[in-house]
Amino acid sequence: MQLNDVHRGITKHRPRKRIGRGPGSGTGKTAGRGHKGHKSRSGYSRKPNFQGGAMPMFRRIPKRGFNNKFSTDVFAVNVSRLSEAFEDGDTVTLEALSSRNLAKGRFDEVKILGDGEITKKLTVQAHRFSKSAEEKITAAGGTVEKLQAKRTPDERVAALKAAE
Repeated sequence: MQLNDVHRGITKHRPRKRIGRGPGSGTGKTAGRGHKGHKSRSGYSRKPNFQGGAMPMFRRIPKRGFNNKFSTDVFAVNVSRLSEAFEDGDTVTLEALSSRNLAKGRFDEVKILGDGEITKKLTVQAHRFSKSAEEKITAAGGTVEKLQAKRTPDERVAALKAAE
């Protein structure tokens, strides 16, 4: 192989393919569109959900229930996870939960649930607590601080309506 063979046959500005200019051109007569059918016609366009005349997927799948856009997203954290992630005497805040990957994603409120055991004395700040979680935290010598939600459900609805 010669060094000047590397770029042989490669042109920077390839001439455009002239379609429908007679049988001698190789792309004459049907101009690369094949014979008959919807795709061969001028002005043809297909809807993005078209599936070859079959019943579309979004109409085949059963639809159940609805998603309430006004509902509050509550993230649940168990007491056992708190005792694993925090040291004795720590303050459990929303920022501390997210930095330790205990509260992930988007949510409106955090609820502490009573699954598991806790032996450490923690000050826990959250929006909601289950009765068993509250009892277990106070029994271990910790304290429970209930936070106010950033927005009430009515304020959230008003904000969504203002955005529309």
